[in-house]
Amino acid sequence: MNDWPQRWSDDDRGTRYGRGSADAQPESARVMRQVRRGQGAPPGQGYGGVPRQPSYVDGQGHGGHGGYDDGYDSGYNTGQVYGGGGGAGDGGGPRGGRPAPNWRRRIKVTSITLVTLLVVTSVATYFWADSKLNRDVDLSKVIDRPEAGEGTNYLIVGSDSREGMTDEQKKNLHTGSAEGKRTDSMMILHTGGGSPTLISLPRDSNVTIPSYKGSDSGKLYQGTGRQTKLNAAYAEDGPELLVRTVEANTGLHIDHYVEIGFAGFANIVDSVGGVEIDIPRDIKDTKSGADFKKGKQTLNGEESLAFVRTRYALPGSDLDRTKNQQKFLSALANQVATPGTVLNPFKLYPTMGAGLDSLIVDEDMGLWDLASMFWAMKGVSGGDGTSMNMPISGNAANGNLQWDTAKVKKLVEELKNDETVTVRSK
Repeated sequence: MNDWPQRWSDDDRGTRYGRGSADAQPESARVMRQVRRGQGAPPGQGYGGVPRQPSYVDGQGHGGHGGYDDGYDSGYNTGQVYGGGGGAGDGGGPRGGRPAPNWRRRIKVTSITLVTLLVVTSVATYFWADSKLNRDVDLSKVIDRPEAGEGTNYLIVGSDSREGMTDEQKKNLHTGSAEGKRTDSMMILHTGGGSPTLISLPRDSNVTIPSYKGSDSGKLYQGTGRQTKLNAAYAEDGPELLVRTVEANTGLHIDHYVEIGFAGFANIVDSVGGVEIDIPRDIKDTKSGADFKKGKQTLNGEESLAFVRTRYALPGSDLDRTKNQQKFLSALANQVATPGTVLNPFKLYPTMGAGLDSLIVDEDMGLWDLASMFWAMKGVSGGDGTSMNMPISGNAANGNLQWDTAKVKKLVEELKNDETVTVRSK
């Protein structure tokens, strides 16, 4: 009995299914899985009224219902292909679809990129900042120096330099127009294993000018025992003679020198958005331009300079002024060394630019030394260190402030040994 559809003969089969087979049906090895296609014509009809054809999905002619498919081309539009897996609903996903993102790899690449950018930016910032330091002070010219002790000693100097200032700036900052420059404030900052110590050296301190070598001429000037104010040493031969005089009169080795002028000081304050400070009393000084009421307030650059320069409106004159200078510089360092400044490039770079352009340092001063100095001053402001004046015993015969020799000797010994300072001053 012929099992092929009506009007087909065995001869019509050709050789595609193996003519020599004893089986009337196609060889199972030759059966090809057909594709179901989507909904077609109404039941019982194909396109143009053609009857539905049998489905060969299982190779036996048995389709969805009674050997016939549910509809013409059923399943084709769902994306099934010859030899392919299931459709989108069988868990295999459509063929050629976008693969799931590899988040682990993406996070790794992003992290490496960010770290690389951070390293490159940090290195570039370091060299940029290092190139802006004015290393104009040669401490190798200082003769007969004391031996270095434990820790590091910075001599921090505020000068009344008006270099680069316009007439309007001089007027606004109440600096006057004097030629040259003199020291307006001097401090020794000691850092080491313990808490930092900040010591003000009153500019009216009575000191002996020692033998020294001229910073420009190289000529040796023998000491004559001449006594004068400390700030006169700077006026006579600049930073090198000032360092020589401080070392000779204290016995303390100075490791680094840092100086800043009027304009630079005001620019740094403005670059950080002002400095908050608690003013202990009403102050009005026509010479410095200070006009403040008692209480906590934020000072801009011009106001800050007036505050630290105020002298004649204070009861203790130079000694009270040095206390105000210590207080303000510590507050400034605390303001600079905050996450809001360090992590904000819009504040960090202007601050570094204003500060580094204004500083004059010794030839061996590096950025790490400068950073250590600021962090130590921040510690003093935070109460982790000690701030004091050089111990004073009274006035010398020439009217200058006379240091207390015994207390100064003990203070220097404690600093050399990097010990906790026990000496107290007025």
